[in-house]
Amino acid sequence: MSQLVTFDCYGTLVDWEAGILGAFRGTIPESASVADDEILDAFHEAQNTLKTSEYRRYRQLLAETASHVADGFGWRVPAGQEDFVGRSLPEWRVFPDVVDALRRLRASGRRLGILSNIDNDLLAGTLRHLAVPIDLKVTAESLESYKPAPAHFERALEAVEGDGRRLVHVAQSLFHDIRTALDLGIPVVWVNRKREPCPPDVSPSAEVEDVASAVAWVLSEAS
Repeated sequence: MSQLVTFDCYGTLVDWEAGILGAFRGTIPESASVADDEILDAFHEAQNTLKTSEYRRYRQLLAETASHVADGFGWRVPAGQEDFVGRSLPEWRVFPDVVDALRRLRASGRRLGILSNIDNDLLAGTLRHLAVPIDLKVTAESLESYKPAPAHFERALEAVEGDGRRLVHVAQSLFHDIRTALDLGIPVVWVNRKREPCPPDVSPSAEVEDVASAVAWVLSEAS
């Protein structure tokens, strides 16, 4: 059985923050007066809080999160555009290094997977931009569960018949991915695009600055 390399999608392969900001700037003109970091911090906080309640599809969660952010800043979401973040998501751009890196990994004979807090139809839109076959697609919709709960990672372990040595997970988020994968004994590559300090209780197999470097590390481990 060949090695399976799984990836978080949004934030790791796709420029999630640019997508969120673009959705707000294009829909709510008043958002231009607020700094990027303030909008993103409010979005992260609201989404993580809302995920702790009963499961609903990610498109609905995005709409609830965007509404919460808008209310917090005193903005009005135009009527009929409550789903403005979700509607924009399939067009969010992948990071420039991603497609070539995934092609190299695929050419090496490895299987590729995506473990994502997303709906099936939204992920399908994103896959058009990746332009590389994905062998394992695990979504929040398919599990009715959101990371950092372990269900995504347990499904990946099932795909390698429980042999964690044949699995590597690549992700940017310490909260959603890295800690849970490590707790389950899955080797992880932390894509630290923001050059954040690594917490002392977290020990990834590698810390890199982008997906191209993550793929280079995976390939080097087999040499």
